[in-house]
Amino acid sequence: MKKTAASKKSAAADRASTTEEAPATEEAPAVRKSAAAKKAATAEKSPAKKAATAKKTPAKKAPAKKAAPLKRQAPAKKPAVVPKKAAAAVKGVAPAKTVAPKPPRGESRTALVRRARRINRELAEVYPYAHPELDFENPFQLVVATVLSAQTTDLRVNQTTPALFAKYPTPEDLAAAVPEEVEEILRPTGFFRAKTKSVIGLSKALTEDFGGEVPGRLEDLVKLPGVGRKTAFVVLGNAFGRPGITVDTHFQRLVRRWRWTEETDPDKIEAAVGALFPKSDWTDLSHHVIWHGRRICHARKPACGACPIAPLCPAYGEGETDPEKAKKLLKYEKGGFPGQRLKPPQAYLDAGGNPAPPLGAG
Repeated sequence: MKKTAASKKSAAADRASTTEEAPATEEAPAVRKSAAAKKAATAEKSPAKKAATAKKTPAKKAPAKKAAPLKRQAPAKKPAVVPKKAAAAVKGVAPAKTVAPKPPRGESRTALVRRARRINRELAEVYPYAHPELDFENPFQLVVATVLSAQTTDLRVNQTTPALFAKYPTPEDLAAAVPEEVEEILRPTGFFRAKTKSVIGLSKALTEDFGGEVPGRLEDLVKLPGVGRKTAFVVLGNAFGRPGITVDTHFQRLVRRWRWTEETDPDKIEAAVGALFPKSDWTDLSHHVIWHGRRICHARKPACGACPIAPLCPAYGEGETDPEKAKKLLKYEKGGFPGQRLKPPQAYLDAGGNPAPPLGAG
């Protein structure tokens, strides 16, 4: 009986302990739930972190994406800056002074040809009597005078040649001349020794190779001592009536200032400018340009304010633009002074031109 009672007490204790442990057993699901909730919260946070990271990552890459188009656009900017066609198309936008002389930006080949020919027509009205400014009566005198005109003025040559041709009227006479006597006559022209050698040499060549006559072909003329393409074209155009472009210092300066060409070599300038005009205009064109360069469009102080072709000139403003001040810069007959020739053509005299004084006068 005691055992049975003891066993009953033990069983009851067991039940009690089981009953007391039950709440702990019931708390386990709550713990699991809280752990699950933490995991869920962590899971929720981690996507948020990923999303935040994802948002941050594109934000970091965004500049790279923007930089890439910039690199692609960079080459496109260079051609846009160099031609500046848009700026040239706007009226009143002057060409940059730092740019080497070239056709105005945006000017087509056709527009250049039209502008160049219009300039020549305007100059033909200003200088209807334009002519070679060296005195001569025959091809021999012209070729000798042209050789002597290097590094001096036509006026000085015209003041010197009367004595030379009075003593040596033909190629045969000059070929047989005593060099020292010729040097004394040519001394006022400068470089008289070299010039004496040239004129005596070309006179001998004319006598020995061409029967004392000046040839009328370019390939023959350039073979003569002291005769280059410039001299040859002066002779061909003015003594034989054969068109040619005379590229002297005035011609070179003006055609580059007007941006007819960028070339600096005389032969290339001749070809470039010749392509803008009919061949029949070449000789008169040379006179017009050279006359304008000597009278108005000077090298250092161009008289822009008195220039008849100012609206057509891309270089307008390089010189004096005030009309009254510009008039004071005009030379020769435009400024009221004698021209280069002692014996100019009658058309020049009829237009009010004055002949140059002889050597030693006043």
